[in-house]
Amino acid sequence: MEQKEFLARLDQPRIVEAIGAAESRTSGEIRVHVQPKAGDDIRNVAEKTFERLGMTKTNLRNGVLLFIASDENQFVILGDKGIDDRVPAGFWDRIAAALTIRFKAGEFTEGIIDAISAAGEQLRTYFPHETDDVDELSNDINVSD
Repeated sequence: MEQKEFLARLDQPRIVEAIGAAESRTSGEIRVHVQPKAGDDIRNVAEKTFERLGMTKTNLRNGVLLFIASDENQFVILGDKGIDDRVPAGFWDRIAAALTIRFKAGEFTEGIIDAISAAGEQLRTYFPHETDDVDELSNDINVSD
C-alpha cells in the first residue's frame, strides 16, 4: 500500500494518545516511524532511523521504535541497548505476531495501538515509570519519504 494511502488510513491522534498512555506507565520511550520503502535490509534501515531520530540518546537507553515500510508491507520493532540488555530473547515476537495479523486484516490504527500498549506493558516490568520521568522523545508519528 502506498505511503499516502497508508497514512490516510491511520488515526494519528489516537496513535499519539496511545504512545502517551503507554509512556505514562514506563520510563521507556516509544516512537512510530513510517516511510515508503526500506529495501532489502529493513532492520539496517530501521537501526539507522533509530539513531537519526535521537533514540540512542535517552537516559536509560530504553527507546522502542516501530518502523513501518508502508509500500513494502513490512515493519520491524527495535529496542535500544538498555532494553536488549535486560529482556529475554524473543521479547518483541508476540507483539510482532499480533501486529502482523492486524495489518493483514487492514486494521492499521488498531494494530499500532495494540503494539504500543503491549510494548508499554512489557517495558513497565523492566523500566517502571518514575515520578521525575521526563518525556525525552516526541510522541508524534515520524514520516519520511
